[in-house]
Amino acid sequence: MKFKRPQRAPAVLAVAVLALVCGLRLWNPDVADRLERMTYDWRVRAAQKFPFPAATNLAFVSMEDSSIAAVNSGNVKGLKLGYHSGLYWQRQVYGRLVEELSAQGSKTIAFDVLFGELRTDHPQVQMADGGLMESDVFFALQMRRAGNVVSAFTDRVTPPDLFATNSLALGDISTDKDSDGVLRRIKSFSLKWHPAFKSAAHQLGIDLDQARIGPDKILLPLPGTNFAVKLDRDGNFDLADFVGDDIPHGWKRHDQPFTRVWDLGIVMAAQELKLDLEHAVVDLPRGKIILHGAGGVERTIPVDPDGYFYINWQLAANRAGILRTPIEEVLKQDKLRLLGRTNGLRDDFRGKLVIIGSAAQGNDLTDRGATPLENDTLLVSKHWNVASSIITGRFIRRATLPTELALILFLGALTALLTWQSRAFAAAGGIFLLAAAYSAIAFAVFVKFRFWLPLVFPWAAMLMEYLLLVAYRVMFEADEKRRVKSIFSRLVSPDVVNELLAADELSLGGARREVTVFFADVRGFTTLTDEMQEQVSEFVRTNRVELAAAEKFFEESARETLETVNLYLAAVADAVKNHGGTLDKYIGDCVMAFWNAPVPADRHALACVEAAIEAQRAILKLNEQRLARNPARDLDNRARLAAGLPPRPLHVALQLGTGVNTGLVTVGLMGSDRHIFNYTVFGREVNLASRLEGVAGSGRIIISDTTYYQLLRHAPVLASTCLELFPVTVKGIKNAVRIYEVPWK
Repeated sequence: MKFKRPQRAPAVLAVAVLALVCGLRLWNPDVADRLERMTYDWRVRAAQKFPFPAATNLAFVSMEDSSIAAVNSGNVKGLKLGYHSGLYWQRQVYGRLVEELSAQGSKTIAFDVLFGELRTDHPQVQMADGGLMESDVFFALQMRRAGNVVSAFTDRVTPPDLFATNSLALGDISTDKDSDGVLRRIKSFSLKWHPAFKSAAHQLGIDLDQARIGPDKILLPLPGTNFAVKLDRDGNFDLADFVGDDIPHGWKRHDQPFTRVWDLGIVMAAQELKLDLEHAVVDLPRGKIILHGAGGVERTIPVDPDGYFYINWQLAANRAGILRTPIEEVLKQDKLRLLGRTNGLRDDFRGKLVIIGSAAQGNDLTDRGATPLENDTLLVSKHWNVASSIITGRFIRRATLPTELALILFLGALTALLTWQSRAFAAAGGIFLLAAAYSAIAFAVFVKFRFWLPLVFPWAAMLMEYLLLVAYRVMFEADEKRRVKSIFSRLVSPDVVNELLAADELSLGGARREVTVFFADVRGFTTLTDEMQEQVSEFVRTNRVELAAAEKFFEESARETLETVNLYLAAVADAVKNHGGTLDKYIGDCVMAFWNAPVPADRHALACVEAAIEAQRAILKLNEQRLARNPARDLDNRARLAAGLPPRPLHVALQLGTGVNTGLVTVGLMGSDRHIFNYTVFGREVNLASRLEGVAGSGRIIISDTTYYQLLRHAPVLASTCLELFPVTVKGIKNAVRIYEVPWK
């Protein structure tokens, strides 16, 4: 494939498209983010078809519809539990669950059930010694005895101190779904604020979620300002900043402003790996949380600036590797154990990380929703997926913003190159293969490494580059035809171009037609060229300029010479076109044109003479403008000489000699089928017009008598101003020719 040289317009268009897509990525509108998240869901489901490492000691004790019926009746398959409860279970039920799971040797017992307040209205618990105990106290007692219970927490519901102090830890069970209602990520931790901060927030209307936490202070947002709470080197605040010297009983004056409550799944994994959550390295600006554990274990959780990370969804709610048991089965074993009937009791939960949550369908108990794995599943599954991710060290790592922008630029630029260099269908096929290959790589990288490469914006960049460049090429090809016509029209009259384009085939045959022929030569140009070259040569000799620099000076002089002649020739050509003439050719510094072919014109002689007058006046005006610039050029030359550069010649007034003749000529295309065509005129009358241009001298218009007679017929006033000169004998013409001079000033 031959490499096409890039052009400015499509290159600018391609760059503009890339800039637009990158700008959209920086803005990241929700619709684009939703599409990208959908591709993430597809990848998650595709990854399920491949083997993957996962934690093997996860268990789920589920609150099923059958569990509700059993607890309500107080009977499990004929065994009376000794207690029963309505829809909202008394705390004794949960205490019995902890009692049995602890007896079986569970490593961790985590509740996905909120206990927001104490329930003194619940029946008391009959103890083995015959005494009675409050239901909440019994639950707290079992938690303390087990020593491995994690109580549920959200930033809106905090468990009472009775439960919090007897738990091993609190675990955040907050659920933050994306805008499309799918649960893909969780917040690594929430903040449990000191009561003093909560009280201040309530009284002053402060949103603690908007607080900015620094190493030496906490800024609390107030209307129009911030309230700063200073922290000491240990991160403690002074309670006196809030209540003065009247410190409430039981409160410490210097205390931590908050404690981190980690996600429930993280707390479970921390028990398995013995991770030190209290001394976690939290570096949100750099997007990571580092957890250290026993035996050199380390886990780095990739997070966003708000502390969220994507869940490595691997374990569905119905996965065979997760032990799932209804609550009533655990309560039954607990009752049998209390009765001393231990023969045949199982210890399925030994060494397990157990989650207690709801799988029931009741309106108040249902906890279902959409995840990348399934459109409708138990949301409690997020906890064991988070725990498994940390235990195995496999996290979802999303490409950084600079990486995404680099991919957009690379794939977009490659698409632009393919589109520009290839034919439309080949480009479409190549870009389709490129998009398919990149998509396959993105899916493979996700399955193998759980690395999330972007798809939507790279796809958008490729599609937009292809469509816009193809559209440009379609318009460009049409525009190119117009450009070729435009260029051709500069070489010959537009009328000639239109006639040639309208013809079914080009004919070399000529025709006899009366035309008026025009020749105009720029006088003094050859002398000017010689003087300019000599001036540069003299400068080079005098200053002993090196060869490379000398060549540069001569090229500069040549460019200025060409610009000068083009300036004068353009003025003449404009006059010809303004009066409907056919511009035939440039012969050095001479212009040849003719009238009445290919487009008929009754007053062709008058039009030609008027064009000659306009050309002379245009040259006069051009001379005046150029001479007026000489003082400025003189100053510029002094500066050039000081800089070691040759001076530029001062502008001189060039003149125009014009010859016009009217007569019968042969007109048509000259050339051959295999070579260049030229639409032109030839014959005696053309030669005579050329000879009259030689007679004209400088600044004069000389016309033949045939042209003069045409003026008498069509413009008698103009003809009356013409001055008859002595007849002249010119080369190639046998008899003397009567001539006239046309005044133009």
